[in-house]
Amino acid sequence: MRLVRAWCYLILLALLASLCACATQPPRYHSEALAVLDRIKREGAAGLYPAEMKSTSEAFDRGEALLLDEEYREADRFFLLAIQKGILLEREVGGELARREAEQRRADEQKKAELLKRAREEEERLAKARAEAEAKAEAEALARKEAAEAERRKAKSVRERVLVSSYTVRRGESLPLIAAQAEVYGDRNLWPLLYRANRDQISDPRHIWPGQVLRIPRNLGRDDIYEARRFAQEKPLH
Repeated sequence: MRLVRAWCYLILLALLASLCACATQPPRYHSEALAVLDRIKREGAAGLYPAEMKSTSEAFDRGEALLLDEEYREADRFFLLAIQKGILLEREVGGELARREAEQRRADEQKKAELLKRAREEEERLAKARAEAEAKAEAEALARKEAAEAERRKAKSVRERVLVSSYTVRRGESLPLIAAQAEVYGDRNLWPLLYRANRDQISDPRHIWPGQVLRIPRNLGRDDIYEARRFAQEKPLH
């Protein structure tokens, strides 16, 4: 009988010790809740979802307060709540970050495509400008060549015409008009040269007659030409 009572006493003591151990055992979810809270903070949850982050932190802080009051079971309940909220928030943060990353990737690709488009347009513009410049240069070179050829032909024609040494007066002509002819002098102000060379048949430079054959002086010096022009300016014929 005494032995049975002793065994019962020992069992009771063991049960009490077990209950005391359970009552003083730290909460199971404290470290896990703390890890979840730190993780979502590092991921930027406070900036993305401030209200949800605040609610999760308040649940954890409530558990911390109960832990200080040694309300371990109740503290564990709030720590578990903080874990659940933190996991949901972590999912939302991950989705938002993935969405933003995708948007940034699309924006970068669009920007890259725009830059490539501008580069192609600039290249096409430069190629067009070069082609236009080359075409213009070729046209100008051709124009200069044609102008030089025309000038050469004109000079040759003038030289050929200048070789004439006489001129037959036509109706309505005057000495200035004859001097202006390309085959004569090409300068109306050189008419005094004709007048002086044909004094034997011209008494008045204002009156010449159709059919008259005038001599055209050649091998003139600079002084002869200067003097003729000066005379024509002093005594112009009208």
